[in-house]
Amino acid sequence: MLVFKFGGASVKDSKGVKNLLNIVKDYTDNLIIVISALGKTTNALEEILKTSIEDLNKSYSKYEDLKSYHLELVKELFPNENDKIYKDIKEEFDNLKKELNNKTYSSYDKKYDQVVSFGEILSTKIVSAFLNSQQLSNSWVDIRKVFITDDVFREASIDFEKTSINAESVFNFKNQTIYLTQGFIGATNDGFVTTLGREGSDYTAAALANVLNADKVIVWKDVDGILNADPQYFQDTEKLDKISYQEAVELAYFGAKVIHPKTLKPLHNKNIPLFVRSFIKPEGSGTEIDCFKKYDQNLPIFILKKDQMLISLFPKDLSFVFEDELSKIFKYLSEHRIRVNLIQNSAISISLCIDNSNSKSKQLIERFKEDYKVLYNDQLELLTIRHYSEDAIQKVTKGKKIYIEQRSRHTAHFVIK
Repeated sequence: MLVFKFGGASVKDSKGVKNLLNIVKDYTDNLIIVISALGKTTNALEEILKTSIEDLNKSYSKYEDLKSYHLELVKELFPNENDKIYKDIKEEFDNLKKELNNKTYSSYDKKYDQVVSFGEILSTKIVSAFLNSQQLSNSWVDIRKVFITDDVFREASIDFEKTSINAESVFNFKNQTIYLTQGFIGATNDGFVTTLGREGSDYTAAALANVLNADKVIVWKDVDGILNADPQYFQDTEKLDKISYQEAVELAYFGAKVIHPKTLKPLHNKNIPLFVRSFIKPEGSGTEIDCFKKYDQNLPIFILKKDQMLISLFPKDLSFVFEDELSKIFKYLSEHRIRVNLIQNSAISISLCIDNSNSKSKQLIERFKEDYKVLYNDQLELLTIRHYSEDAIQKVTKGKKIYIEQRSRHTAHFVIK
């Protein structure tokens, strides 16, 4: 059994949906297809939600734009306007409007998940219906009834024991060889929708592969495989043909965008290989991630995280004791749900490099000011180089101001501007 995952870029228009059909129809294995929201729909839903809180009427114009985008895609794929999919999509948008009008949610994050999750429901209904219309029989599955999670909205954790029982029952392949479902989302025991973190559709595919003991997972991207650098920021990039789980985890942790950081663990636990391949050039071999550390290449790998903030904390009375203060600092970070990308300390200071999450970052700084003298710089970048050399470092840091530099055996970090 195989698990395929297609991201939003692969199904952003009718050409993309038809390309997905051409890729999938060549496979005869039992197959689960996981799909993200169309194109930039998640971003659009975030903007609609944000606007609805400030001005509900103003948000409706953005809502109508998103509705038109989906219905235009449906029109291109289904010329017969009496097709059931038109009714299905309109009903989902009616449900979305109800959620936007719902003022009963106890937190923004909870409402966020109820609203933003519509992106995956809409995309999968359209793609599933199209595949069926082209005689590629498949069953649409509501993953919200399969993935049981905790109630940490926007960063939910899967209850693998309960989810495994549900998945084995739903994805049984008794009367169907292809199932199509949503990435990114799940639900609590009491039925509220949760999301698994941005880019969490990769994690959905990995979790399904784990509980159903899949033979392999293929993540279809708009790149030929995992490259040693993002071509958007670096020149002369090279493809990594094979890497180990361990190397992939390192890359994901430091911010490589190809694989979601949580994706590798459920695959590694079951020794399930993951392939990253191009939906643009599906005949390509892509990159394989598996248990073969001997294939890890010593090619320098460059990872750039933009929009970073460097926060430096100093004691107000020079009584700083690093070990005693560290637990308090990380308690504050946990309360604001902010992850540290890099940390550096001296006798009387601690510096933290974090993703600049605007409101969360500002709240964190105000919290720190209660106990420490605080200095910070924003609009920075965190550059990580795996398997670095002096030539590689000079090549990418030339002309940059370096705020912090750290090196270990295989990895170098630079906070730069």
